[in-house]
Amino acid sequence: MKIFGVTGYKNAGKTGLMERLVTEITGRGFTVSTLKHAHHSFDIDHPGKDSYRHRAAGAHQVVLSSGNRWAMMTELRDTPEPPLADLLAQMAPVDLILVEGWKRDNHPKIEAFRSATNNPLIATNDPTIKAVASDTQLDLDRPVFDLNDTTTIADFILSETGL
Repeated sequence: MKIFGVTGYKNAGKTGLMERLVTEITGRGFTVSTLKHAHHSFDIDHPGKDSYRHRAAGAHQVVLSSGNRWAMMTELRDTPEPPLADLLAQMAPVDLILVEGWKRDNHPKIEAFRSATNNPLIATNDPTIKAVASDTQLDLDRPVFDLNDTTTIADFILSETGL
């Protein structure tokens, strides 16, 4: 499987870019999965639901399945968050996994950048960032794409991954 990341600071446009890339790349016939990192606590389950009650009772893993989808939740229970490589190993084979976040890992990435956020560019000091998708002109030593030019960004990612 090929892996390519979308990284950047909060409100830089990462999730919107990820969504557009998934649509664009799957529309070209490739299979794509995504992995998103959250810096905060999150829950895909709700108090009172059976699966929530199983987790609250102490289950290490809970699998929830229906005719449309299935999900597996794993409780870390005071163990460290697994590294990206361990999570990738859990994923079913596809042509491309797009990773949102994990800005400090060593996989190739594109940085989403919006000038209004007043955050510094990560790409300046990070060779794993192969290009920047920006809402403003930037003078860099690597490609800079319009943040909304999904087709060109998808072309770049597919070329970089050999797809």
